[in-house]
Amino acid sequence: MPILDIVKYPDPRLREPTVEVPELTDEVRSLVQDLKDTMFAADGAGIAAIQVGRFERIFLIDGRVATGSEEADAMVFINPEVVETSAATVRSEEGCLSFPGVFVEVQRPRRAKLRAMDLEGNMFEAEGEGLFARAMMHEFDHLTGQLLVDMVGMVKKEVIRRRMKKWHESNPDPTV
Repeated sequence: MPILDIVKYPDPRLREPTVEVPELTDEVRSLVQDLKDTMFAADGAGIAAIQVGRFERIFLIDGRVATGSEEADAMVFINPEVVETSAATVRSEEGCLSFPGVFVEVQRPRRAKLRAMDLEGNMFEAEGEGLFARAMMHEFDHLTGQLLVDMVGMVKKEVIRRRMKKWHESNPDPTV
């Protein structure tokens, strides 16, 4: 399957509204497979469709993050919604495939529960703590246009902007 190009900050597509998936089609299944292949190739803990320039409300979490099992397949969330989060929070470092080489401290709920549809069209709820909760909330944020850069102060924002400018200068887009 093709490995898709990951959209990098400050590309405006990362802020575009996402749209619900009205039905599971072969195109949606193909997109999910491409997202999975792209996530694994980039060694990501998760990936949202918006990160490859697609606007469907879909994200994946690496099965190892979701379950702790090395054999677990990626978990697919279609049209996810947050059911609840814990009042207790934890601050920890996060990275993002759309911000290569950038890691920032982000405060997130310790526990999160999301409801979504799987690739077979079944509704399910996923509840997790720690890294799994963090990954679900991070990917859900992508579906609402919320990015790592939005969760830091002005000084750190400027550091991230400069680092990403440098990254883009070192990795020119061949399509431009």
